[in-house]
Amino acid sequence: MLTLYGFLRSGNVYKVRLLLAQLGIPHRRVEVSQITADTARPEFRAINPIGKVPTVVFDDGRMLSESGAILHYLANGTPFWPQDRWDQAQVLRWMFFEQYSHEPAIAVNRYLRVARATDGREAQVAWNHQRGMAALGVMNTHLAAHPWFGPGCYSIADIALYAYTHVADEGGFDLAGFPHLNRWLVEIRAQPNHIRLLQETNAAPVTNLDGAAVPAPPPA
Repeated sequence: MLTLYGFLRSGNVYKVRLLLAQLGIPHRRVEVSQITADTARPEFRAINPIGKVPTVVFDDGRMLSESGAILHYLANGTPFWPQDRWDQAQVLRWMFFEQYSHEPAIAVNRYLRVARATDGREAQVAWNHQRGMAALGVMNTHLAAHPWFGPGCYSIADIALYAYTHVADEGGFDLAGFPHLNRWLVEIRAQPNHIRLLQETNAAPVTNLDGAAVPAPPPA
């Protein structure tokens, strides 16, 4: 069974968990969080020397990290990844946009506001807010003319962008002024086998790196 290393509140881990649920792929999850420095522990670095989550380990022992790479690998040969080369490029274009223009502002502000209480980095939060609102505006404009990101159907581009957009309010981003973006959020939640951020779907009890059981999260 595939093993996923990561923690529930991580948007990057959620991307993988959401696709696993929608593809019906069973997995077990090991709780690993950078907030508690799990990613720096020797036990985890032996699995992934880069020390990042999500990390997946397949039955044959192969390891894969980086959420975009994992999404691509799992989606290949499924409806979540188009067959046409141009459509594939469009999916990748939006996934790269998410990583370079969207996540560095929206996900980082969520982390600073929720996990670090800004740590005195108010100037960084303000700059990220400006960048993040611009990225959300780009998405809203695209969605005014297109139902999805990529080839005209729900794909891993949508999963990649949804993960941090749907919790953007936790980073101080108000989505009220983006009607097309809000329509898209509703339609993603209506997709078959959609799971919420804190919804466990693992096929085995969750453990930490020490093998101890991890309590289930409170009901959402």
